[in-house]
Amino acid sequence: MSCTNTKESGLESLIVSYLTDRNGYEEGTNADYNEAFAVDETRLFRFLRKTQAAEMEKLGGLADERGRRAFLGRLSSEIAKRGIVDVLRRGIKDRAAHFTFYYVTPTEGNAEAKALYDENIFSVTRQLRYTAGARLALDLCIFVNGLPLITMELKNSLTKQSTADAVRQYREDRSPRDLLFSFKRCMVHFAVDDRTVMFSAQLTGKASVFLPFNKGYQGGAGNPPNPAGLMTDYLWQDILTRAKLSRIIEGYAQLVKETGEGKGEKMIFPRYHQFDCVERLLADVRTHGIGRRYLVQHSAGSGKSNSIAWLAHGLVGLMRDGRPMVDSVLVVTDRRILDRQIRETVKQFMQVRSTFTWAKRSSTLRKAIADGKRIIVTTIEKFPYIAQAMNASLAGRHFAIIIDEAHAGQTGRNAAQMNRTLAGGEGALATDDEDKINELMESRRLLPNASYFAFTATPKNKTEELFGMRYEEDGAMMHRPFHVYTMKQAIEEGFILDVLKNYTTVESWYRIVRTVEDDPMFDTRRAQKKLRAFVEGKRNVIAQKAAVMAEHFCASVARRLGGKARAMIVTSSIERCAAYYRAVNDALAAEGRSYRALIAFSGEHEGVTCAEMNGFPDTDIPARFKEDPYRILVVADMFQTGFDEPLLTAMYVDKKLAGISAVQTLSRLNRAYPGKREVCVLDFANNEGDVADAFAKYYRTTLLAGETDPNKLHDLIAVMEGYEVYAGSDVERVVRRFLEGAERPLLDPTLDACAARYMELEVGEQIAFKSAAKNFVRTYQFLAMILSSSNAAWEKMSIFLHLLVPKLPSPPEEDLAEGILETVDLGSYRNAAREAIAILCADEDAVLSPVPTGSAAHPTAPELDPLSEIVAAFNKSFGNIVWTEDDEVRRQIYSLPVQVAQDRAYRNAMKNSDAQNARTESDRVLQDIIYKNIEDYLKLILHMQSTPGFEDRLRDFVFDTTYNGGGVPRVPTLPYDPHEPERYAPYAEQSREAADREDRFGKRS
Repeated sequence: MSCTNTKESGLESLIVSYLTDRNGYEEGTNADYNEAFAVDETRLFRFLRKTQAAEMEKLGGLADERGRRAFLGRLSSEIAKRGIVDVLRRGIKDRAAHFTFYYVTPTEGNAEAKALYDENIFSVTRQLRYTAGARLALDLCIFVNGLPLITMELKNSLTKQSTADAVRQYREDRSPRDLLFSFKRCMVHFAVDDRTVMFSAQLTGKASVFLPFNKGYQGGAGNPPNPAGLMTDYLWQDILTRAKLSRIIEGYAQLVKETGEGKGEKMIFPRYHQFDCVERLLADVRTHGIGRRYLVQHSAGSGKSNSIAWLAHGLVGLMRDGRPMVDSVLVVTDRRILDRQIRETVKQFMQVRSTFTWAKRSSTLRKAIADGKRIIVTTIEKFPYIAQAMNASLAGRHFAIIIDEAHAGQTGRNAAQMNRTLAGGEGALATDDEDKINELMESRRLLPNASYFAFTATPKNKTEELFGMRYEEDGAMMHRPFHVYTMKQAIEEGFILDVLKNYTTVESWYRIVRTVEDDPMFDTRRAQKKLRAFVEGKRNVIAQKAAVMAEHFCASVARRLGGKARAMIVTSSIERCAAYYRAVNDALAAEGRSYRALIAFSGEHEGVTCAEMNGFPDTDIPARFKEDPYRILVVADMFQTGFDEPLLTAMYVDKKLAGISAVQTLSRLNRAYPGKREVCVLDFANNEGDVADAFAKYYRTTLLAGETDPNKLHDLIAVMEGYEVYAGSDVERVVRRFLEGAERPLLDPTLDACAARYMELEVGEQIAFKSAAKNFVRTYQFLAMILSSSNAAWEKMSIFLHLLVPKLPSPPEEDLAEGILETVDLGSYRNAAREAIAILCADEDAVLSPVPTGSAAHPTAPELDPLSEIVAAFNKSFGNIVWTEDDEVRRQIYSLPVQVAQDRAYRNAMKNSDAQNARTESDRVLQDIIYKNIEDYLKLILHMQSTPGFEDRLRDFVFDTTYNGGGVPRVPTLPYDPHEPERYAPYAEQSREAADREDRFGKRS
C-alpha cells in the first residue's frame, strides 16, 4: 500500500502533474538544459525549426555547434539588455534574420493567429541543475519555448518548513551571479508552500525583496481554506495556466525605468489582487459589453496606479467581431499630483507609445478624443471647457472612463459635462425647449456608450450608490464594491503601516476667568464655541503645545530612518498654521537643534503667502521637505490628501478630524520605507473612539444599505411651493429663456421678483425655503445620473433654482455671543499626554447609510445664560482637574524675565558694564517687581519663604534667561502682557542651565 507523499517532493509532483496532464505543459529534463546560456536548448530549437525554418536558414540552419553558440550568445545578450519579457514580445534580430520567441493570444475568429499561438511550448523542469559543476538544483523552472520564465522553490508545512524557508533559500543559496537568477533573465521567482505564496521580480542576494501573492482571508492576509485542495493551488491551477500566463506575458509583466537620482530599471510583476481585479473587470466587460459601472475599493498600498495602467492597457485590447470594444480609455483624476503619477505609470506600460496622450490642456483633450487616441489621461475640470465644442461624431463611439480617487466630485456639473461630451451631444441639434430639456437630462445620466471604473480607498455613500454593485439582502437593496483589497490586508501584508498602532492623545485643560464685574447674558451655544477657539488660539497655549511637539520630535523621531524622519503638524486654520510655524521654529531653536519647519496653506496670512514665508514656491515644498534642515511640515488644509512622502514618521494633530478626513489625513503616515517599522501620532484635538469609528468604515469592505429615495424631491418641491416665492409660470419663463440663450435683462426681472417675495418672508421661512432649494439642486444632480427614467419637471426646477439661489441672501443671524471674549481671559492651561495605545478597528465589514436628501432647515432659538454660568460650564467641560498653587507660581515665574528685561538701567548695565554689575542690576529689578506688587505675587513670595534656596535659584534663572553682553536681552522687549505670561516660557528654555532649572522649579505639567 502506498501512502500519501507529504514531503516536498509530493508537492512538486502535484504541481508538475497538473501542468502536464491538464494544462498542456511538457515536462523537461536536465539533459535539455544548457547551463551556459540558461535555456532549454531542446525545446528552443524545436520551436524555431517548426515555426521559423526560413529565418534559421538565413543563419545556415544553425546546424553546427559554433553557429548555435553564436546564436545563443546573441539571444543571451539581448535578454540581459532588454529583459525576458521584451524578448518574448518583440523577438530579436541576428544578422539578416529576425526571430520570434512567442506568439500572442489570438483574437476571436483569427484562425491563423490561433494556429501560431498553439505552437508555443510551455514546459516545466523539476530539480533543475542550473550551474555546471555544482550539485545545486532548483525545485521547478517554467519555460516558454525554451526560454526560462519562472523559478519556484517549494516547501511543505507537514515537514515543518514554510514559504519563509523558501525565501531564505532564494536569498542565501540562489546567487544572482548565476545566470538563471540574474536580473531580467526570468520574469518572476516564486516561494511556495501549501499555505502561502511569495514572489520576487529581482533577486539581489540577502537583500532580495519578496512580496505576498495571496488571495487574502477574512479581509486580511493569507489564503482561505480550500475545500477542494491545497490553499495555494490557485497558483498552478489558475495563474500558471497557458491562457493566464500568456496574458501576464503580454500585458502585465513590465520592465520600467524608475525616476530619481540613483534609480535604474525595475521589473514589475502584478500582485495577486491586482491581477485578479483587472482580469475580473476585463472578463465582465467581455461578457456584458460597454455600459456598466464598477467600484474598486483598493486601500493605500495596493499599487493602484499600476492596476489602473494594466486596466487601461487591457481595455484597449478588447475585441468583438473584429473591432475594438473600446475606442478610447479616459483616465480621469481630480488632483494634479495624481494626474502626473498616473500618466507616467500608464505611459511606461504602453507598448505602442503613439496610442497614449496626456491631455494637459482642454484643446489637447478635445483633439485626443476626436482623433480617437486610445488612452487619454486628464483631470475632470477640463471637460466643461470642451463640451460646447464637441459634435455628434462621438455618438457611435464607445468609451471606458477610469476614475481615480472617485468621490463626490465625480457627481456634479463637471461630470455632467463629461457625459455630454462623450455622448456626442451638441446644443445646435436641439430644436425646441423640450429637446433641450431632454438633452440636459441625458447629459446628467451616466452614458450608455461608456463603462465607468471608479477606484478609491474610501468610498462615500454617494460613490457606493453611483458605482457599486446592486444586490438584495433581506428585502433591502444594497451596494458593494466589485473588487476589494482592504486596509487590513495592506497592513498585514506590510504594504502600509498601521497609523493607529502608536496613538497618543494629549489632553488639554483650560481655566478661564471673568474680567468684568457685571454678569451679562450671552447665547450659550455660540459662546462655548467662541471660548474654545479663543483659548486654543492663545499664543502661550500654542507655544506650549509646539514645545511638546518639538521635544517629542527631537527625542523620539528625528533619529529614525537613518536621521531622515519627517513630521507633520496638522492645524485647523491659516492663523493657527502661522502661529504653529513660528512657535515650533522657536521651540526647535530652544532645543538647540538646526532643524526648521516649513509651512503650507492656501491664500494669505496677514498679507503674506506661505511661499513668501518659506522663501520658495509652493510647488517646491514636496522636494524641499526631503532636504535638511526642513524636518517638520506645518499645514492647514494642504498636503492632507494625495501627499506621498514615505519619510513621514510622526504626526501632531491639533484639528478636529472626522470620517474620511480623519482617514485621509492620518494615512499620510502609512507609506512604507526601509527601516520604517512604526509611526506615531500625538493628537491634541480628537479622542480614540472617534478615530476608531472613522477608520472602521474603511478597514474592511464598505457596503451601502439602502438607496436614495427620489420621492424626497417631491417633498422638497412641496415645501418650497408652500412659501409662494415663485409660480409655475416663473419657472417655465426662466428656463425657456435660459435655454434660448437670452440676455440677462430677460432673465433677471423674473428672478429678482422671486427674490423680492423671498425677502418678505419671516427669517425662519427664508431659512426653510433656501435650505430646501439647495437640497433639491444637490440631490437632483446626484439622482439624475442613476435614475432609469427622466422627469422634465425636475430638470426644469433644477435649472430654475440653480439660477435663483445665488440671488437669495442668507437671513442675517444676530450673534448673541458677540463681545464675550472681551469679558474673559485665560487663567491657566495645562496639557498631559496619555499613554500611547493601539487603536483597534472592528474586524468586520462596514455599512453606510444612503445619501441624505435633506429637508427644510429651521432656525434654532438662542439659549441665553449669564456669563458666570457660561464660564463655569466651560471650566467644568475643559478644565475639570485639580488646579494647584504650583500652576499659579509657575505662571508668575515665567512672567518675570520679560519684565526685568524692560528695565533701562539693567539694559545699560548689560551694554556698558561687566556681568557682575549687570547681575546686581538684575537682582535689584527682580526684587522691585516682586515686592512693589506684593498682592499679585503673594503666592510666589510665600513659596520663596517656605522653600530654602528657592530665591537664589529664581535670581539665577532670571539672569541666565535675560543676560546678553551686547545689551540686547535674550527675551523680547515688547511690553509685558500679564494675561499671557507663559508666552515667554520658550525663552527661559534657551538658558544654558535649562535642565537644571527644571529641577529647581519642578517639571511643567
